[in-house]
Amino acid sequence: MAQKMLSDISGEWNISDASLGTEELAHLEMVATIVHQLTCNLSMEEIEKSGFANYYVDHTTGIWPQAAGGIPFNACEFQSKGDPLTDLFEDLAAEQKARSTYDNILRLVKDPEVADPIRFLRAREIVHFQRFGDALRSVQDSLDSRNYYAFNPSFDCPASCNPSDT
Repeated sequence: MAQKMLSDISGEWNISDASLGTEELAHLEMVATIVHQLTCNLSMEEIEKSGFANYYVDHTTGIWPQAAGGIPFNACEFQSKGDPLTDLFEDLAAEQKARSTYDNILRLVKDPEVADPIRFLRAREIVHFQRFGDALRSVQDSLDSRNYYAFNPSFDCPASCNPSDT
């Protein structure tokens, strides 16, 4: 992923796939916990009135990752091309999409027990966006400006890799 390439290119980034992935999974866990807390004691009447019945039929009140429109999560949500520029722009876009989703949730939810953790997650997305932006600038600074987008720097001019580092 881009994070590994960044450490190879600059040597200054302390972003690893494991640390970033762990934090992102923790975000999912926090949102899933909020959803569970909001749905675990619903009555059948509340389930029917809220439009939750179709979900309930398939999953009871268990947590099943899906978009608000009902589209289930799948691995196609992850994108990686092996090109630091492409992957960093993808990372930046993912952070902004998460931030805007949290903004939308905050427009709908006024309960502080829901809104406060969502505000925390939103703040983390902003920090991630800033760090990926810093990383993108570092990668761009190390490229030849005359053929900036003409090649994949990790494939066409790969950094040497010491197998003992992996």
